[in-house]
This record gives sequence, C-alpha cells and structure tokens, in this order.
Amino acid sequence: MDGIKTKTIKIGGGQGFYGDTVLPSIEMAKRVEGLNYIGYDCLSELTLSILQKDKRRDPNRGFTIDLLALMPKILPIAREKGIKLITNGGGMNPLAARDAVLGIARKLGIKGLKVAVITGDDIFQRLDELLAKGHVLTNLDTGAELGPVRERVVNANAYLGADVIAQALAQGAEVVITGRVTDSALFLGPLLYEFGWQANDWDKLAAGIVCGHLLECAGQVAGGNYAGGWRDVPNLENIGYPYAEVAEDGSFVLTKTPDTGGLVSFGTVREQLLYEVLDPNHYLSPDVDADFTSVHLEDAGQNRVRVWGMQGRPKPETLKVCIGYEDGWIGEAQIAYSWPDALEKAQKADQILRQRFAITGLKYDEIRTDFIGYNALHGPLACSMPDPTELNEVVLRLAVRVQEEKEAEKVFRELVPLGLNGPPTASGVGGGRSRSRELLALWPSLISRQEVEPFVKIEIIES
Repeated sequence: MDGIKTKTIKIGGGQGFYGDTVLPSIEMAKRVEGLNYIGYDCLSELTLSILQKDKRRDPNRGFTIDLLALMPKILPIAREKGIKLITNGGGMNPLAARDAVLGIARKLGIKGLKVAVITGDDIFQRLDELLAKGHVLTNLDTGAELGPVRERVVNANAYLGADVIAQALAQGAEVVITGRVTDSALFLGPLLYEFGWQANDWDKLAAGIVCGHLLECAGQVAGGNYAGGWRDVPNLENIGYPYAEVAEDGSFVLTKTPDTGGLVSFGTVREQLLYEVLDPNHYLSPDVDADFTSVHLEDAGQNRVRVWGMQGRPKPETLKVCIGYEDGWIGEAQIAYSWPDALEKAQKADQILRQRFAITGLKYDEIRTDFIGYNALHGPLACSMPDPTELNEVVLRLAVRVQEEKEAEKVFRELVPLGLNGPPTASGVGGGRSRSRELLALWPSLISRQEVEPFVKIEIIES
C-alpha cells in the first residue's frame, strides 16, 4: 500500500463495555501472530457512578471485576508472547485494581511483571476547591450551574488523553491500568509510544483516534450489532474481535482474529465510524480535534478494510468532565396479558394502576408506561404496526421516578392485586418485580486542562 512504512504495530480491541465477554481477547492473544497490544474499554459514563457506589460499600472495590476473570487467563499468554495490556477497568479505584492484578500475577508465579497505574482523573475531592475558584462546571446539555446539585454528586472524573499511557509504556509497563481516559486513548497511547508521534502532529493523532474509535467497541466493528446486514454475519456465537495493523504514517488495516466468526467489511467499519459521533467534522478528544469526514475506507480482502486519509486540528483547551449525581428512585413492575385483546387488557391495567396511585397518594415526579410487544421500542411510531387486536401477548411495564425509596416500593404493591382484581389472563405478577433502585444522573461539563493534568500520576510496581 502506498505510503506505508516498514514498522507496523498490531493492536487489538479486547472489550467493548463492562460485562463484555473476555474469551475473544484470549483467542486473539493466542492466534494473532505478532500482536503487540490489546486495549480493554470497560467504562461508559454512568459506569463510574456505579463503581463509586461499589467503592462506598467496600473500599477494596470500585474497579471493574471483569479484571478478576480476565487476568488469570490472559497474563500467562501475554507474558509469553510479549503482548502489553491496557485497560480503563481501574474505574474509580485504579490502585485497588493494580493490587488485584499484581496479586493474580504472584499466584500465577509471574515474576517482575510491571504494572502501571494512572491516577488524577478523579476530581471529586477537589470539587469545592474548583467551585470556589470560579469553575461553575456548567451542564453542557442544560446550561445550569453545578451548585444546586453539588450535595448529591457521587463522582466527578475528567477525561484524560493518551500521552500518559504512552509515558507509562515508555517506563516499561506491561500492564497499564487507568481510570477515566477517553476510550480511544487506550489505543492511541501505544501508537504515540511506538512511533514517537509529536504532540502537534495533528493528522497522525487524528489517525490514532480513528483507529481507537473503531476498536473501542470490540465486537461491534466485527459484525456485532450490525444494522446494515446482520443476517449475513457468520458464526456470531464465535465472533472474533478486531485488531488493527497500523503503519507509522497512521494508515491501518482493520481485521479480526483468524478462523473466527463475525465480519469486518466496509459496511461494519462505516457503522462503527459513525457510532456515538455528534459532529463528524469535530470529534473532540484531549489529544486532537479529529475530522471524521476526511476518513477513507476500502475493502482490502476478506475481513480486511484499509483506513487512511485522516486529518486533525489542534486539541481543545478544555477536558470533558463526567459528573454523576443522585436523582431519586425508580419503582418498576411488569404484568403480562395474553390474546385475545392483550393490548386492551394491558391498557386497562395501566389505567387502574394510575387511579390506585391517586387514591393511595403515591408521590412521583415522572411516570412512564410501555406496552412491551407493541410500542416499548418505537413509541408513537408503533401506530404503523398491524392490527393490535391480533397481538398474541403484551407486557405492561410501568415505572415511576420518586424522591424516596418507600414511595418506589408502592408500585409493586399496587400491581400484585391485579392478578385477580384486574383484566383476565394476567400472568407474571409474582415474577414481574424489579427491585426499587436509586437513580443516577449524568452531568457533563468542561474544565481547563491546567486544572487536571498537573495532578496526574504514573506509578509502576513489579510483581
């Protein structure tokens, strides 16, 4: 291929979210010759709030426990083949995650494993200091200032970039554990280290961001969740996860673990490229402002797609901050009705429940009804469906958002009597309960990078 230099780095996408299967990355480590790195993306924005609640219950938790299942299997292979592992699974407690990984390495008899931990993204303890300095942390969606919800905040994390990962690798780290870095940083970091790209080489940095964006959701770029042709994706039960063969000029070929299911094609790569992109002209990260409209894609053989032509602009002066806060409780219950007139029965049950809430004085801030099997996914657009009287079954799901847990518990208590006191053919009353649970809301904001980056630390310990 034109312009590709001799050195090529192979980097794989090993995990797309907290709870993803760890098996495809293990197969990748075994089967892909010359694989250099695997990146594990575990964090969504609300995952941090969930992990913070775990840490409050147990100070030794707060990281993604997937690591406990992954590391005993992957570490021996990675050590033998020289594959370096990078994960943001440190979540809200990267130090505890590091200690867990070191403990696993010692149990496996792996000596001298260098594990790096990166901290400094967590600014929760500094919130009052930052607010006092005039950082109002305006909500990007609403324009509101953080002050009124400050007491309900449970976590606040700034998105770090790839440079700290590159620094950890330069210090010899074999495993890098971070908190909140951008998803793409897990993959750009190794490229910065290997190729020595400069901090102002915007086109190459943009190429690394595009590569990371394509790899970060793991199986999704390899045919999983593929709206453009899911019927044609073979053997999803044995899907192979993707890896990129990256050249020094930033161009790369995306492919997947050989002899596995799934599909890497122009279509699957194009879908992932557009996934979670607000403005394709300006895909902002701590490292670069990437222009996704400059990307070129072409099929380059079976399960191989060539990607090149990426352009970038100078990085923004601010970092995104993900703030989670408590936002009440949800009470939820479900009940199913069968043909005939399944939808009409479910609608009547919904009416009865709302009237019972009024009689008993249930105090809610928001109420929502879905008729699963009819409109739960498409909402008002479901009116284009066939005659609703022909539906075989419909499940009524009713949920309320309230301020107190005791109010949330009333939902299920009012639903149970419908088994005998409502429309006929009800089922699933006893098994339709969802435990009341606390709601966490997201407060996106921005902060000057000068308020975060000086506090970032890299520590390396050997097993």
